[in-house]
Amino acid sequence: MYKNRKTGIIGVIITIVILILVVILSNTDIKEISYLENIFNSIVMPIQNGLTYLKNKIAGNDSFFVEMDTLKAENEDLKKKNSELEQSLRELEIIKSENDTLKEYVNLKDKYPEYQTIPAYIINRDINNYTKTIVINIGEKDGIKPDMAVIADQGLVGHVISTTENTAKVQTIIDTSTSISSLISTSREAIVVNGTLEDNSTLRATYIPTDATLLENDNIETSGLGGIYPKGIHIGTIKQIVNTKNSIDRYAYIQTAVDFEKLETVLVITNEKEE
Repeated sequence: MYKNRKTGIIGVIITIVILILVVILSNTDIKEISYLENIFNSIVMPIQNGLTYLKNKIAGNDSFFVEMDTLKAENEDLKKKNSELEQSLRELEIIKSENDTLKEYVNLKDKYPEYQTIPAYIINRDINNYTKTIVINIGEKDGIKPDMAVIADQGLVGHVISTTENTAKVQTIIDTSTSISSLISTSREAIVVNGTLEDNSTLRATYIPTDATLLENDNIETSGLGGIYPKGIHIGTIKQIVNTKNSIDRYAYIQTAVDFEKLETVLVITNEKEE
């Protein structure tokens, strides 16, 4: 109540001052109005503004600006917390990715217990019409050497062709210069499988015996001949048989077991049997 009374007194004072000025101006010559108006603007207006501010201050009308400062501080605090949450989310995603990679490694090692292997993941790939190679994150310091076979969960990937201290380049089975001595899993007939220019998931089987029986969806695996690939590693399945006028020249297309577009983790066989 005291506050409202004080505010009313200040309002009355402001009103009286304005009325006095109006009376003075009413009795002043028109020519002098402009001059007096300047005096009014330069002297009286600041006083009026000050009194108005004081009135608002007493009445509590400045609380809007205080609330604005509070909201600004709260907004900055929320931005900071949001940034911290985003950072935590990124860290969790990294941990999840690393955990998934470790699970893949464990699954791979469990699938091929007969081999001594070293896990790796792909850090670069060069898959085009002529060269189809990948680079993995292990090298000479890990005991990796050229001609070591590389496998994945689905089957054969390729073999190491060169190394650095920390990396190794792998020539994949879909590379056109790749030639693999293979077997048809059902008939045990020997064939040769090569990379093609067709696409990144197709191989070509040639040197098929004339009396060999080929069936679509038959599995193709490594024969163990040639000194690079161990015997019995899955390569792919027959998806198309192409007969020619000369049975000696017939061939077949093989669908690779490995999806090279999505391949991320591999195992390098060190050619040492586990004891």
